[in-house]
Amino acid sequence: MTYLDKLPLAGSLLATNYDQWSPELLQEFQDSAFNAKVGGQLLLEDDRTRVWEIRLTPGERVAVHRHVLDYFWTALTDGQSLQHTHDGTTRTVNYHSGETRAYTFGPGEYLLHDLQNTGDNDLAFITVELKQSANKPLPL
Repeated sequence: MTYLDKLPLAGSLLATNYDQWSPELLQEFQDSAFNAKVGGQLLLEDDRTRVWEIRLTPGERVAVHRHVLDYFWTALTDGQSLQHTHDGTTRTVNYHSGETRAYTFGPGEYLLHDLQNTGDNDLAFITVELKQSANKPLPL
């Protein structure tokens, strides 16, 4: 079992081992391997947290980014996304307003992924990163 198998990732698996990824997407994963901008707009940063807002219109996408801090997100709207993760998987995920998921990372662990709104409505989240985690925050 890999570390990603232990994460509470949602959705159904569509592809594995990068076989359906474009060369551009593969390059973005290489170029953005340490991108700490995990949301669209940073609403608050203090010594304990980073609070992000993510709002995506249909078809809009959050670029590849790396999570190293413990965090949670809450869906503000119902919707659907397509996500690629650094282990080569592609997932379709359905969200319900109020749904919340929490993630914990041990030393050196991370999640590198993107997020695209594949639904018909706007997709919105609040994501809260906890700076007092096993890993130091990446610089923005």
